[in-house]
Amino acid sequence: MNRIGKFIVLDILKNKIVLVYTLILAILSWSVFSLEDNSTKGLLTLLNVILLTVPLVSVIFSTIYIYNSSEFIELLLSQPIRRSKIWFSLFFGLSISLLLAFFIGAGIPILFYAPSDVGIMMLLVGIFITVVFVAIAFLSSIATRDKAKGIGIAILLWMFFALLFDGVVLFLIFQFADYPIEKIMVGITALNPIDLARILILLHLDVSAMMGYTGAIFKNFFGNQVGIIAAFTILLLWVAVPFLISLRKFRKKDL
Repeated sequence: MNRIGKFIVLDILKNKIVLVYTLILAILSWSVFSLEDNSTKGLLTLLNVILLTVPLVSVIFSTIYIYNSSEFIELLLSQPIRRSKIWFSLFFGLSISLLLAFFIGAGIPILFYAPSDVGIMMLLVGIFITVVFVAIAFLSSIATRDKAKGIGIAILLWMFFALLFDGVVLFLIFQFADYPIEKIMVGITALNPIDLARILILLHLDVSAMMGYTGAIFKNFFGNQVGIIAAFTILLLWVAVPFLISLRKFRKKDL
C-alpha cells in the first residue's frame, strides 16, 4: 500500500464512528454465539445482523468520508500524482479500515465459535459485502457535488437492496406467474449483492426453507458448488463495475 493509503487507514482507524462500529459488531457477535446453543444457529442469527448493519455502515461512512476529504483530495490533485492513484488509494484505505473493523468485531467471534467452512464463508461474505458497498459509496459521492444529495443516494441504494428488492421480486413473480420466468429471476437475483451474500451462506448451510424464492431458484438452477462460484463472481463484478465507473467520472471531473 502506498503512503496515501496508509495515511487514510491510520486516519480512519482513529475515527470514533469506526471504533463504535467495531464495538457494536463485537457485542452483537459475542452475544449471539453466547445465547445460541449451537454455532449454526448463531451464524444464521448473525447473518441477518451482518446483511443489514455492515452494508449500511460501509456505504454511509464511506460516502461521508469522501465528501469530508474534498480539501485533502484537492491538495493531492495539486501534486504530481495521477488521479487514478488518488482514487485507488482512497478506495483501498476505506476498504481495509472497514474490513479491519469487521474482522475485529465479527470475525474473531466467528473464528472462535465456528472455525468451520461455514464460518469461513461468513467471513468471506462480510468481506465482499463491505467492499461492494464501499464501491457503491464511491459512485454515489462522485455522482453529485451536493453532500446531502450524495448521502441520500447512498441511503436509498441501501434501502433498495436491503429492504425493497425482495418486494419488487415478489411483485414480478405474481404479475408473471403464468410464464416460465425462472431463468430471468436468476438474472434479477444477480442485481442485488445482499441477496447474493445471503444465498452464499444458505447454499453452504443447505437451509432451503430460509432461502426465499430467489434463493431456491438460484440453487435449483446452478446447484451448490457452481452457485457459490457464480455468486462470488457476480460479487466481484459488483465491486469492480461501480468503482471503475466512479474512477472514470473522477478522472474527468473538474474539482
